[in-house]
Amino acid sequence: MNPNCTSFDAVIASPVGFLGLSAHADALTRIEFLGADCLPLALSNPLLREAAAQLAAYFADPSFRFDLPYRLEGTEFRRRVWAQIAAIPSGEVRSYADLAHALYSAPRPVGGACGANPLPLLIPCHRVVAANGLGGFNARRGGQDWLPIKRWLLTHEHVL
Repeated sequence: MNPNCTSFDAVIASPVGFLGLSAHADALTRIEFLGADCLPLALSNPLLREAAAQLAAYFADPSFRFDLPYRLEGTEFRRRVWAQIAAIPSGEVRSYADLAHALYSAPRPVGGACGANPLPLLIPCHRVVAANGLGGFNARRGGQDWLPIKRWLLTHEHVL
């Protein structure tokens, strides 16, 4: 079993593999793609149960809109990028260059902020693509090819 599976408050199954969830007080703080080699870990509080229910609703209906309390920790620039990403509707994509232009920045730092996103799915970084292709996905988590998950999510949202 993946040792990372035990570093979360909960682990849930999803169509894209197991997801690790972390919360602090009354806010979700992290969602992590864990792959297939984990075991579910009990949903220990109402917030985690609600997060699991809303994630299941998204996987059933890609137009589902999350309504969860969450807390983001990051630089001011990253929080600005994440706000831009959060505004991308289901079924649509934006390029790294589009976001960079809106933020008076460059595509590479936007990509870095995407890779550092602690709440993928809620802050849908899979909706950010390269000018000529998918671009990267889940970059800061390394060690695995996460692009199949990005493809799955975009197909689920009828983009691909």
